Amino acid sequence: MPTYDVFNGDADGICALIQLRLAEPKESTLITGVKRDIELADRVPVGEPATVTILDISLDKNREAVDALLAAGCSVFYVDHHFPGDELPYSPTFTGLIDTQPTTCTSLLVDQHLEGRFHNWAIAAAFGDNLNSVAEELAAQAGLSADQTASLKTLGICINYNGYGASVDDLHFHPADLYREFVKFADPLELIDSEPAAWQQLRDGYEADMAEGLAAPVLTESATSLVVKLPDEAWARRVSGVLGNELANRNPDKACAIVTEKADNTYLVSIRAPLNNRTGADEVARQFPTGGGRKAAAGINALPADQLDEFLNTIATFWS
Repeated sequence: MPTYDVFNGDADGICALIQLRLAEPKESTLITGVKRDIELADRVPVGEPATVTILDISLDKNREAVDALLAAGCSVFYVDHHFPGDELPYSPTFTGLIDTQPTTCTSLLVDQHLEGRFHNWAIAAAFGDNLNSVAEELAAQAGLSADQTASLKTLGICINYNGYGASVDDLHFHPADLYREFVKFADPLELIDSEPAAWQQLRDGYEADMAEGLAAPVLTESATSLVVKLPDEAWARRVSGVLGNELANRNPDKACAIVTEKADNTYLVSIRAPLNNRTGADEVARQFPTGGGRKAAAGINALPADQLDEFLNTIATFWS
């Protein structure tokens, strides 16, 4: 029976799969893409029964494809922390580990499932998903030093950074290739210490792009929100998500958004709820076409230019 691993191309999706395949190695077909490429389940063929693992993409956005897989006799293992829809599939071949609390992520759910066998990968993923306080507490409980904790944070952020772009051509590495490079290491601290070429390239790219992002102009700012605008350039598309996280960390009482110009007269939007009130980002995003996400972090794939002012007003008033 063929095996397919379907996963988000960000830190959470990659680190979740790393944990699962370290625990249970399998030859599988990898299906992934840029972070915002979330309707991935329909890429799994339905011509014959298969074993399908799906990680860190919304069941609500993939429900029709998942139902088709189940109807074709596939076994589906689904782990996620995004809005799943009103109810889960009812099938003896569907197993779902889904928790939408804003203090968890897919890699942490996998970590619980595996009883902490590859715990440091889950900590790195939590940092990558901007769950800094959660990750720091887990690192302290695991007895990690301050330097080790900082290293896992940098790794998680850089893996997450690599997932952002309009297409895989924007990225330093295809997420599937980055997974293949990093799954070689049972402990991410071993990866960091050995400094493979892929890690060095990813870290250097992050540092260069973040320097550009932090110098970008502020589009609007209020007592409860901050919005930064980025140009239609590859570096800007790469840095948009992690820059949003960094701005949120620097402004914990404000909702933060990154508005990135696109060639088709729309905007790519990354939204972060205030760190001190990690809810509502998904509600704001879903008010606009192509918007979605989770309570703490969400986005709009193609905000029409004539709706930009409406978005700015929404984010300025939603948390006020």
